[in-house]
Amino acid sequence: MFADRLDYLLGVDSHRDQHALALVAAASGAVLAAWQLPATASGYAQALALAEAEAPGRRAWAIEGSGSYGAGLARFLAARGERVLEVARPKREARRSRAKSDALDAVRAARSLLGEAKLAVPRAGGARAGLRALLTTRAGAIAARRTGLNQLRALIVTCPEPLRSELRALTRARLLARCAALRPDLRLETELRGTALALRACARRVQALSAEERELKRAIAALVRERAPALLAERGVGAISAAQILISWSHRGRFASEAAFARHGGSAPLEASSGQTVRHRLDRGGDRQLNRALHTIVIARRKTHAPTIAYIERRTREGKSVREAIRCLKRHLARHLFRLLEAMPETA
Repeated sequence: MFADRLDYLLGVDSHRDQHALALVAAASGAVLAAWQLPATASGYAQALALAEAEAPGRRAWAIEGSGSYGAGLARFLAARGERVLEVARPKREARRSRAKSDALDAVRAARSLLGEAKLAVPRAGGARAGLRALLTTRAGAIAARRTGLNQLRALIVTCPEPLRSELRALTRARLLARCAALRPDLRLETELRGTALALRACARRVQALSAEERELKRAIAALVRERAPALLAERGVGAISAAQILISWSHRGRFASEAAFARHGGSAPLEASSGQTVRHRLDRGGDRQLNRALHTIVIARRKTHAPTIAYIERRTREGKSVREAIRCLKRHLARHLFRLLEAMPETA
């Protein structure tokens, strides 16, 4: 077990303004000390100083929320050679019958590693953290643009004539251009003037979000091209899918094997055999964004990639459905991409 190789565990319950720390003996699980420290650079330095003074032997940090409120502390500790591990926050159902406080949560974070053999390592920062920020912001821009387009279409449904008849037959590009150029005349009746003003606002918002999305996509493509050109060279792998794969993989050594990477992406089919029926079913767990990227690549390859087309045809002749063949391909793709990523030169 992991605890056999340590003397101390430091559990951290992270929050926006302060972190709760608990020092636990690895051998017995006894609580040796507890602190409340600010979530600032000085607080991080103080946490490390306390650990060096109170836990001078072999130690590791178990941080809840290492990708959110605890990201600053995790980066600070990792940069100074500390062993940092990621701990999942307990589910609400498991907390209902137990006492709750930040100090107790920190103790639980530390003790959660005592019996573990497999450990979760936080994602790397640096360029991949920047890539993640770009990808998340682009997804937000796309969602907001979709909302704006839906609102624009809804306004047209109830728009007064003759403006409604003019706009409803236009394509999206022409509709946005026409609505963005509307100039509500003060001489018009109130309903038509208000509707025209709303249409113009929606159209201009959608245009601005489209420009923002294109700018972010160019930045993502440039960063992926700089960090992993071999990934973009793969058939069917676009900039967005490559970025998500890089973010989920994070860095060499995060996953013990390609099987662990496939399981993390939900691309390792689960056994679902019964009687004389031998089959596997879809794994709905894991990183769904990584799973989506793998699925997108397989669907793109299915159109033009001869080996992929031949594989699906062979599996369907064997009695598998197309969906089952695609699941198998996602598993093969996860293996191939993992080996490709692990072979890449180390970058920041």
